[in-house]
Amino acid sequence: MYRRFMKRGLDFVLSLAGILVLSPVLLVLAVMVRCKLGSPVLFRQERPGKDEKIFTLCKFRTMTDKKDKEGKLLPDSERLTKFGRLLRATSLDELPELFNILKGDMSIIGPRPLLVSYLPYYTEEERLRHHVRPGLTGLAQVSGRNYIDWDKRMEKDVEYVKNLSFAMDVKVLWMTVKTVLGHSDEVAEDTNAVEGNFAQIRQKRLEETGKLK
Repeated sequence: MYRRFMKRGLDFVLSLAGILVLSPVLLVLAVMVRCKLGSPVLFRQERPGKDEKIFTLCKFRTMTDKKDKEGKLLPDSERLTKFGRLLRATSLDELPELFNILKGDMSIIGPRPLLVSYLPYYTEEERLRHHVRPGLTGLAQVSGRNYIDWDKRMEKDVEYVKNLSFAMDVKVLWMTVKTVLGHSDEVAEDTNAVEGNFAQIRQKRLEETGKLK
């Protein structure tokens, strides 16, 4: 009952309430991003959602468009400003995803939507992560995301899907609030930063063993 009906209803109500309550914050952040980082204010990227349907994820941008003498974008580390790092550390860059949730592309709680290029490299078990809508936060994110490897992160996503319930969502939401307010590194965006690109890792594994896992 919760998985099929109540979860989506709660997502709609809570995301709409969040947008209305946080609208002044969203407006101020949009102005600050425009002044400090440039235009466009929003970073948009295609991600796979429920049933691997592609949607456009929206976040506040956290990097500038600085380029080298040849017109190529500088490395991410050089384009990520102090303000951009602050947005990421506080997860404020994620707030526009409330509109993705309102629309139905995402849920408040669920496996984080990863890159489209990762799709060919999931095992059949890991593909279960796409049986539900991707989330603003998820079990993997509050389980030490930047301190666990890709395999364990995928295990946490599958664990969430298999045990999805109202109690599970409340648990993940509470853990998210604690880690964000505590400025914990457990809620950081990218496992790539620690272990490397998921697709490249799995491709190498295929070449060496002929198996994804």
